[in-house]
Amino acid sequence: MLHGIDVSTYQTSFDTGGLAFVLVKATEGRSYVSPRLTGQTKLARDGGCVVGFYHFLWPGHVAAQAAYFVDKAPSEAGDLLAVDWETTGEHTRASCAEKDAFLREVKRLRPHHRVLLYCNREFWLHHDTTSYAGDGLWIADYTTAGKPRIKAPWTIHQYTDTPLDKDVAHPRFADEAALREWAAR
Repeated sequence: MLHGIDVSTYQTSFDTGGLAFVLVKATEGRSYVSPRLTGQTKLARDGGCVVGFYHFLWPGHVAAQAAYFVDKAPSEAGDLLAVDWETTGEHTRASCAEKDAFLREVKRLRPHHRVLLYCNREFWLHHDTTSYAGDGLWIADYTTAGKPRIKAPWTIHQYTDTPLDKDVAHPRFADEAALREWAAR
């Protein structure tokens, strides 16, 4: 199993030893850029990891949020792009239609990148009505690594948040080269 992590502003540093991929929070809404984005990206790239960036989706102004995300995320060929679809700090959430529109807009703006949906099991089972996840589902379900409790194809499984968010890639990626090749399309 390929191991990875996802990091946000809360992680000031992390070790890339033994990691195949790192997903870095880039943006949120239409005005927030993670102040640690540059340093975290450099650390992941210097560690030789497959790199991805994610955007925390707020309700409304979906096209503007997608444009903001692709403008601010320092993506390169072969990097993954993702949307983080969950409850906001204001106890709101983007609708399923907004999630789908965001994924499609990022795909339109960056057609040569893989675009993923990140959500937790509860959102996937109770808020998603289309099963649209772009190029892959990144599911959060705190259970045995690589065994999320969903009946859907998944690409990445976040299985714990202790001491930080840990993930595994689907077993179809036999090694880091296979993940890198898939990410590069």
